[in-house]
Amino acid sequence: MARYTGPDCKLCRREKTKLFLKGAKCDSPKCPIEIRPYPPGEHGRIRARENNDYLLQVREKQKARRIYGVLERQFNNYYQEAARTRGRTGEAMLQILESRLDNVIYRAGFAKSRDMARQLVDHGHVRVNGRKVNIPSCRVRESDIVEIAQKSRELTPFVVARAEAGERTVPAWLEVIPDKMRILVHSLPSRAQIDTLVQEQLIVEYYSKQ
Repeated sequence: MARYTGPDCKLCRREKTKLFLKGAKCDSPKCPIEIRPYPPGEHGRIRARENNDYLLQVREKQKARRIYGVLERQFNNYYQEAARTRGRTGEAMLQILESRLDNVIYRAGFAKSRDMARQLVDHGHVRVNGRKVNIPSCRVRESDIVEIAQKSRELTPFVVARAEAGERTVPAWLEVIPDKMRILVHSLPSRAQIDTLVQEQLIVEYYSKQ
């Protein structure tokens, strides 16, 4: 599948906020958005002053899409699926995004970023309920058990993850067992358990106009 391969910091500058696409590296004072807090390009300073309802909706959609590393068509499909469910469409969409396998690996602290988590899944290091899964967009369900393959646990990323266990807050809907490199999915997340700084109502308003 096609994937954005350009500089992550450029995406953060375009959204005028830190998306933490590079994990802890984004906390550096040398982060480009700290130095140039306006969109990239020769007209970046002009675009920074633009402000209307439609633009805010588009930017919020783009911000959520980039945070989770999802392409346009796939993001649209998630919205359409969420719109068919009961309850709040925006919350349902965020729940779908959070339940992606690559996001679960990232949330558990087994990867520094969602890009890294996506690569670990793609390379076949992850098992779900004992079965190998190499599709990052695969979604977990309540009571699923996600773990790192036995033969992969001594690879550097996972050794580091065990050493740094507890340094990152794990959401309440997940339970991590570091010594076994295992994640227990107790439930799917509620909106209160999702700390992604996205105004999902703006995204709903954007798609309602399409």
